[in-house]
Amino acid sequence: MIGGTLRVGLLGCGNVGAAVVRLLAEHADDIARRAGCRVEVARVAVRDPRRARDVPLPSSAFTDDPTAVVEDPDVDIVCELIGGLEPAGSLILAAFDRGKPVVTANKELLATRGRELFDASDAKGLDLYFEAAVGGGIPLIRPLKESLTGERLRRVMGIVNGTTNFILTRMADEGRPFEEVLAEAQALGYAEADPSADVDGHDAAAKCAILASIAFNARVTASDVYREGIAGVTPEDIAFARRLGYAVKLLAVAELVDGDRIAARVHPAMIPATHPLAAVRDAFNAVFVEGPHVGELMFYGRGAGGDATATAVVGDLVSVARNLQAGTRGVGCTCFHERGVRPMSELDGQYYILMRVEDRPGVLAEIASVFGRCRVSIKSVWQEGIGEDARLVFITHRAREGAFQEAVAGIRGLAPVREVRSILRVEAEE
Repeated sequence: MIGGTLRVGLLGCGNVGAAVVRLLAEHADDIARRAGCRVEVARVAVRDPRRARDVPLPSSAFTDDPTAVVEDPDVDIVCELIGGLEPAGSLILAAFDRGKPVVTANKELLATRGRELFDASDAKGLDLYFEAAVGGGIPLIRPLKESLTGERLRRVMGIVNGTTNFILTRMADEGRPFEEVLAEAQALGYAEADPSADVDGHDAAAKCAILASIAFNARVTASDVYREGIAGVTPEDIAFARRLGYAVKLLAVAELVDGDRIAARVHPAMIPATHPLAAVRDAFNAVFVEGPHVGELMFYGRGAGGDATATAVVGDLVSVARNLQAGTRGVGCTCFHERGVRPMSELDGQYYILMRVEDRPGVLAEIASVFGRCRVSIKSVWQEGIGEDARLVFITHRAREGAFQEAVAGIRGLAPVREVRSILRVEAEE
């Protein structure tokens, strides 16, 4: 039985927003059968309402006033796709004040002001759905939030930024430096003119915070996530990693440690070539989930792009429409635990370190003594080159981050060490 029509007020009509409009129109009958009613876009807020757009909507549907869309009495559901903190945050809160549920893809807002938004939605008994905020079209949020309710997840690790994965893939395939591949990514549209959100890890950190919040039922913000970008990764690092049986990826890692504390971090890392994440190439995303009962699961697919992301948005709109008709709401915020965030300096990990040194007897012993004094055990070491090009490469056993950084500081001060050229973490090894 298909009921009446629920109308969507769309904030933003870029690549994702336009794809949402097209999907709702092209698959209207199938969506109606799943939602139990028609779901149509009624009004759209854009910067320039006069600009031609490839969407099946009349020009009268467009306005440059997003508040008018939120306040329109004919709008039943607000879909926020403009991004950023403001005015998106105020518009979502205004929608709740007017009794309207919200669908959003705004990872930055959720990772920064999630507590405020979810408290407001809970207070009003309204849905706030956000499947498209992490992983684009990959069904990820709902499986973590609902399908795995019976599990107690202990680790979530993934590649959640397509731009950086594209860059690292090209560097590995072609041996080209970061700056050159970044320029190509910008020319192809994979990277923005200002790529800092991607290459410095901000985008991945926001997604890591959202994943950690859901996986461990506690509030984690982007500022809680340790962050390093990929600008320092060199073709030399990638070549060494390949020889050792690793791939280099920008990883988002969230773990439950000490029973009730959360560790969340984003950084480039060497991962064994046999690990499923090592095979994730180009702009694809994947998230690897571990729990004591389900073992290991991986969610893989297109993590960005208008069409892929729009499928997740439409899925949320259908769920919200069903809830509205039933007079209920879906699973709200599940952050019911108060868990502390463990600082990076207290975490244990493995490390790769490359340094340029004087080519003379005793250098290795001097460096090893610093590692030993700081309680960092060496797993393997070898020398590359001779004379002025002498380099030492170390892989450590697991060690405390703070102790490792203390050792690095000591090694930099050694007379025969000319340069500590690279440091990468090693994941999923010991």
